[in-house]
Amino acid sequence: MPALFRPASLYLLLSYLLISSLPFFPLLQGQPVEKTWHLLAMELVSWLGFWALLQRPRWFHYLLLPAFFAVPVEVYLRLYFGQGISTHHLGIMVETSPKEAMEFLGNKVWLLLLLVIAVTAWWWSLLRVAKTHSHLDWTHRSRWVVLLLFVIGIGTWTYGEQIGVAKAAPSASTSKASSSAAPTSGATSSSNAASSSASTEDEEKDEDEEEEASASASASASSAPAADAGTLARWHASLKQNLPPLPQWAKIPYDEEIYIRSWPFGLVLRGNDFWVERDYLAKLSEKSRAFRFQAHLDGNPATPQTIIMVIGESSRFDRWSLNGYERDTNPLLKQESNLVSFSDVVTAVSATRLSVPIIVSRKPAAQSLKAGFSEKSFLTAFKEAGFKTYWLSNQMSFGQFDTPTSVFAKEADVTQFLNLGGFTNSSNLDQVLLEPMANAMRDAAPKKLIVLHTLGNHWNYSHRHPKSFDNWKPSLYGVINPAYTDLKNKQALNNSYDNSILYTDWMLSEVIQKLKTSSQITSLVYISDHGQTLYDGSCNLAFHGHNTDYEFHVPALMWYSDAYQEHFPDKVVQLRLHQKARLSTENIFHSLLDMANIRYPDEKLEWSILSKQLKPHTRYVDSYGWTNYDNATLKGDCREVMDKKTPLVQEK
Repeated sequence: MPALFRPASLYLLLSYLLISSLPFFPLLQGQPVEKTWHLLAMELVSWLGFWALLQRPRWFHYLLLPAFFAVPVEVYLRLYFGQGISTHHLGIMVETSPKEAMEFLGNKVWLLLLLVIAVTAWWWSLLRVAKTHSHLDWTHRSRWVVLLLFVIGIGTWTYGEQIGVAKAAPSASTSKASSSAAPTSGATSSSNAASSSASTEDEEKDEDEEEEASASASASASSAPAADAGTLARWHASLKQNLPPLPQWAKIPYDEEIYIRSWPFGLVLRGNDFWVERDYLAKLSEKSRAFRFQAHLDGNPATPQTIIMVIGESSRFDRWSLNGYERDTNPLLKQESNLVSFSDVVTAVSATRLSVPIIVSRKPAAQSLKAGFSEKSFLTAFKEAGFKTYWLSNQMSFGQFDTPTSVFAKEADVTQFLNLGGFTNSSNLDQVLLEPMANAMRDAAPKKLIVLHTLGNHWNYSHRHPKSFDNWKPSLYGVINPAYTDLKNKQALNNSYDNSILYTDWMLSEVIQKLKTSSQITSLVYISDHGQTLYDGSCNLAFHGHNTDYEFHVPALMWYSDAYQEHFPDKVVQLRLHQKARLSTENIFHSLLDMANIRYPDEKLEWSILSKQLKPHTRYVDSYGWTNYDNATLKGDCREVMDKKTPLVQEK
């Protein structure tokens, strides 16, 4: 025991303690850490098992080298973005080229170099201590006891995972409460209704995770021999049927969501998640690897032209004053004479990961619930026609909700994900896209397509704009973790949403002003992936993931420069003639290529808003099956979309 207090031993132990304490960094910032004791216990148990297995620090210190180099990154992200290293951050680090890294760091590259030297020296000094001092070598027989307990624990946990865990017996008080609650009617107070029926982002993401996991599992299963998969499934089912479930008292309190936050061991899980996402993205990409549009430009390839495609987020049609809203949420865009705002555009699904693929590719709306697609996006068509393509994103690159979009983003010549803060209050505002966009516009390539994927009007709405746009009050600006299911916050929530639309107006106006200053032929398309429900009238629903018209009816607009109008006068005429046409996100792919005058063998100009060949099509939306939006009624204040006939059965 006295050996632990020797300077060398203390130096080693305190260093390991320091990197293990990183998950508790928020406490220094006055923020809570969820399930602190559970996290602490899991870290302690992990260290015991790790030390017992490898016995001597000089044997396992090499394995900790990646964790030491990750420490400055973790501290930086927690200081400035309120979160630790995630799958998305690992993707950015792995996929950023040295040139892009140098451009991003600028003068800070010397600070980074000093950090690398300091961390290397720290790790190396600890290695010398571990090699020259044996005080912390675990040679006592207690090591074998710990290893035995670990083997038993892992075996028990595996049994519970594969066979199942018995449900806990209800306590007497729980049974009494359940029996007394059973006879009550379905009526609830308005606040309870709001809590139970309001769909939070977490609930929506849970649903998305289930669908994505199912899709991923299906993809994995399809790659394995069917006979082997069937035999394994039958064997597993037989075991579950013949073996009793693990008793509740024997359940191992392992929680992956907590463990992944631990240091340094949680980094292994984060790294594994990253590679799983990379593999899943590769499988999605493989479906369309050999696909070609055989597209070509109908015109002079040397004529300078820039097209910007802005993908909005969570924006709803009726909150834009361009579309008749009484609040002036679009004071800047309304001044643009060369702008056409479409009055009747719907999205098929009110979830980003499912709706964006419909916008950027020819994937039919009725296939939007299926994972992957056999074709590529408009990015590839533009590249084939001689355009240099950019995908600049303020969203995330990897994750259950983002990978289906990333598979298309990777088609671009230049792909940049600029958001290090996720959807938190530390995330970047959409204006972070303006400088990279300006750099892209200055590129020497004569023809360019630049996609801006924005955070737009995603919850928390007050985090989507700076204080100068906090126009309508009371709002949620500056409120930490507002109770979004509390109807008392209904007004503030709606005001914050309108403030975020006001900022979107500014953002789009800034993009247009930059296009105006260009001597090139320029144009812009904007469309939101889906809308939002916001406790409208007596409706007790909020956010998205519901079957309401507020989420299906989305804002969409096109802007064109004077040079574009001079070059393509017929397209502008058709654009204005179709301002009130019945459209959907399925029209965007065809319209964008037509806007650039890109032709390909099986083009469908009857889907282009800029073509005189435009024809109406059946607009399906995800509401109790595939509902025909134009043959539906809108039910109640929630404006729930209900097909007058029987909706089509959905394939997943």
